[in-house]
Amino acid sequence: MDTAYKESRRIMVSKYTDAIGKRLNPKIVILFVIIAILGMIFGMFNFDQHPVLCILFIIISILAFAGMTTDKFKASFNKSYNSLLNKYRKYVVFFIHRKGLSFGLLGALIALMVFFMNITPTGMVPNEDTGTIMGAVTLPPGTSQERAQEVLNKVDSLIAAEPAVQSRTVISGFSFIGSGQGPSYGSIIIKLKDWEERSMQQSSDIVVASLFMRSQKLFKDAQVLFFAPPMIPGYSISTDIELNMQDKTGGSLDHFFEVVNSYMAALEERPEISSASTNFNPSFPQYQMDIDVAACKRAGISPSTILSTMQGYFGGIYASNFNSFGKMYRVMIQAEPDATKNMESLNSIKVRGSDGEMAPITQFVTMKRIYGPDVISRFNLYTSIQVMVSPAAGYTSGQALQAISEVASQNLPTGFGYELGGMAREEAQTTNTTGLIFVLCLVFVYLLLSAQYESYVLPLAVLLSIPCGLLGSFLFVNGFAALGSIPALKMVLGTMSNDIYMQIALIMLMGLLAKNAILIVEFALDRRKQGMSISWAAVLGASARLRPILMTSLAMIIGLLPLMFAFGVGAHGNRTLGASAIGGMLIGMICQIFIVPTLFVVFQWLQEKFKPIEWTDMDGSEVEPDIEQYSNKDEK
Repeated sequence: MDTAYKESRRIMVSKYTDAIGKRLNPKIVILFVIIAILGMIFGMFNFDQHPVLCILFIIISILAFAGMTTDKFKASFNKSYNSLLNKYRKYVVFFIHRKGLSFGLLGALIALMVFFMNITPTGMVPNEDTGTIMGAVTLPPGTSQERAQEVLNKVDSLIAAEPAVQSRTVISGFSFIGSGQGPSYGSIIIKLKDWEERSMQQSSDIVVASLFMRSQKLFKDAQVLFFAPPMIPGYSISTDIELNMQDKTGGSLDHFFEVVNSYMAALEERPEISSASTNFNPSFPQYQMDIDVAACKRAGISPSTILSTMQGYFGGIYASNFNSFGKMYRVMIQAEPDATKNMESLNSIKVRGSDGEMAPITQFVTMKRIYGPDVISRFNLYTSIQVMVSPAAGYTSGQALQAISEVASQNLPTGFGYELGGMAREEAQTTNTTGLIFVLCLVFVYLLLSAQYESYVLPLAVLLSIPCGLLGSFLFVNGFAALGSIPALKMVLGTMSNDIYMQIALIMLMGLLAKNAILIVEFALDRRKQGMSISWAAVLGASARLRPILMTSLAMIIGLLPLMFAFGVGAHGNRTLGASAIGGMLIGMICQIFIVPTLFVVFQWLQEKFKPIEWTDMDGSEVEPDIEQYSNKDEK
């Protein structure tokens, strides 16, 4: 009974499928397939967001599937494919007979690949919308904590007015940039709404630009910056390029600060740079304490005793521990705030001399009012000032690094330099190894193919076809980068670069393109061993593998289309990966099916000059069924 039910169900489904399919013209079926693919690309199969459209596209997909299963569609498809196959054979023969033209085109394609590889902007990891924005507020030196809190409250109100913001956290007394601490600093952590609740015009980049522009108009006495966190946590606090300016002359901080300001002004004149900023300021009000060493010696007091006494009263000092209820507590000594609020309070601070008498500390120290930085940083043992550089919209971090290097060589005086920090340092170090990785991949593929074919010449027919696909990747990436440079699309599409996502796609393409070429070479070599001429073996081998190559390549291209048109979380990386993979596969497939047969003819001829071929199955019985399968029945 179960078998009967299954068979009746199959017959019923087949009957209705044939009934629907017979009423569909093959051209309409192809149109339905294209519509279904477009629905997949633009997310129309999401029932939660588009319930009506989702049902409509499901119906169209079912009709497309039913139409493709009919004999009428199969016959129409096979007729079209046989016509395409005949034309393909003629073009293969054309390129084989004109080997100079084929190698000239191949050389031009390789030259174009090298050209586009050199002009493609570089990067490490594209900035993505993580749903979080960081903010840093820096007020003039000497600002009180009360005044800083007022400014932070206004900044908080500005952020709260942004519709894309879900929540925010304000931190007073600390800055994310430069690790500044004090009453004149503040930081903000902003959490955006989920992507489903935001429009395309509310991405993190657009929100950052909007908040920054509004804050520039509202706050004239404070520096308010907004930035996105880095894609790789732990390297830095923002996606900006971190520069550690260095003074190798050992000069004054004021002169060093002037040099850095001049360098930042020159950077902001470059189109690749959006902004360059630092929270370093040598104008914080301070007191310089000079110790009278001679007076200390006469009183039998060590200068270190003077310093520890001042630290204990003004800053706090550890004294001891005590136990209470089974727990250990630290004892810290510090004067009350009212006892240290002005300079006159120094008269009440005393230190014990060697004779046991207490003496005012003002007898041994002199206080002088000065101005200086709140923190002096060192990088590689040199005095350092941290500068954060933001690339302009439409430019990559690689282009910004190149601009930074050029401006430094033109504007920085002798004895001053910079060192990269954070992700920019890693990018500069890893960019130089990209070429070596690709060379190693090619060598690895060459050695494997040499072992497979037992030849050092024939694998070149596979390797020389790979640059065609790599050219396609660079063409598509540069095309999307050109679209992203349009002012109306800069903030939406962003830019593309030769970053880690593209390099992953290129390595993947090297294997896939090599696979396509291997299929053609392998089948052509089998036919050559059956006794066919080299040219005819190349033509039949390429014809036999045309359908599988088109099928696998187009299936991969269609499957990657949603990546190339991605929006939302991880969109920049997905678009780079999808565009480079689709471009490489499409251009590589088109070039390979015409160039690889010619390469096989040339390198197989060279191989047979060194080592004559060993003939097998002279009657051709093994390949006769395969030849008949891919032959045009109309020619018989």
